[in-house]
Amino acid sequence: MSEDHGYSDKDVQREVTELQSRSATAARLFDIRRLIGGLFVLYGVIVTIAGLTDDEAAIAKAEGVNINLWTGLGMLLLGLFFLAWLKLRPIAPPTPVAPPDEKTPDH
Repeated sequence: MSEDHGYSDKDVQREVTELQSRSATAARLFDIRRLIGGLFVLYGVIVTIAGLTDDEAAIAKAEGVNINLWTGLGMLLLGLFFLAWLKLRPIAPPTPVAPPDEKTPDH
């Protein structure tokens, strides 16, 4: 016994297409490269600023190396690498699901 819900095949297909586009958008938004790259850039900026404001006592404590500056710059480069990788190699969109064939007999 089938019930008529008032939805046409076009309505259903439009909903499926909309859900697929939302899924692709969510996949791009939560791509691990974006998260890692963004965090490394953020922390890299913070550590680089700390390295630029270090006094001589902090540098002497690290055997004469401004470790905060070099670590911050390294973190910035790594974060920018991840973000460039994301830009150059985006996630491929998911393949669309073919609508079921209405003419197949039920067994």
